Amino acid sequence: MNPILIIFLVVAFFIFMSSFFTVKQQTSVIIERFGKFLSVRNSGLQLKIPVMDRIAGRVNLKIQQLDVIIETKTRDNVFIKMKVSVQFKVIQEKVYEAFYKLEYPHDQITSYVFDVVRAEVPKLKLDDVFERKDDIAVAVKRELNEAMSTYGYDIINTLVTDIDPDIQVKNAMNRINAADREKTAAEFEAESSRIRIVAKAKAEAESKRLQGQGIADQRREIARGLVESVEVLNNVGINSQEASALIVVTQHYDTLQAIGADANSNLILLPNSPQAGSDMLNNMVASFTASNQVGEMMKKHNKKVEKPKPNHPQSGYEDDIQPDVQS
Repeated sequence: MNPILIIFLVVAFFIFMSSFFTVKQQTSVIIERFGKFLSVRNSGLQLKIPVMDRIAGRVNLKIQQLDVIIETKTRDNVFIKMKVSVQFKVIQEKVYEAFYKLEYPHDQITSYVFDVVRAEVPKLKLDDVFERKDDIAVAVKRELNEAMSTYGYDIINTLVTDIDPDIQVKNAMNRINAADREKTAAEFEAESSRIRIVAKAKAEAESKRLQGQGIADQRREIARGLVESVEVLNNVGINSQEASALIVVTQHYDTLQAIGADANSNLILLPNSPQAGSDMLNNMVASFTASNQVGEMMKKHNKKVEKPKPNHPQSGYEDDIQPDVQS
């Protein structure tokens, strides 16, 4: 076969094959003919005229993300670094504008983000920047949509993903936060201490009340027992004075017995001679007898003083005032 024919056939085959091309999903291809825009081809198998038509470029229709780091200052003169993430995509109906009207879309978006953030953040204090970061993101998205829609770009979302103040400012904020939490903890501890003190005081008061009630009941029972003891002794011919003296002496010996039962006790009770009980009994009987005699004499004297005279029922001194009346 003629070599020239073979070469011709090979060239013709490659030219024919170059007429076909494929476009991936979520991608658009710009076709130019002799340097002039011809058409936009979407995903699938496409055909172009060899030599005359060429692929000028491919446009990605997927959602893309651009992270922009901006350094600015707040209204209270605190310098911060903010990271704004812009999610955008090319509008499929505006592939021509996206390809021919804008050379560097990332730089264009970055410029708008810088402009909006540096216009919004200086209006806010540092604490407000953290609280209103969503408002900043909305302002960036609104401004970008107005500017980039002309170039065929749709801003899907903008996110303020990081706010990084100066290290000294962060340390100061941490100290303020720690001090505030310590203050709150101190208030709770003080309240807890107050509750414990009040509860302890109430418990002590209740304990004292119950203790006093117990002592009162004890003394009441002792008095009842003494009355019963005196009644028993009266029934066998012992009068009240002798019975009282006998009970006191009995309690005296009970006390001595209790003291002697404690091996570690070094208490000495005086007088403690063998005749001490007898002397105590005689002295108490004599004391009771003398006190009864004094009581009877005072009763007789009081009856004489309180008895009214015939001429002046309201006073016992009629004789003393009568001479003055006569005069």
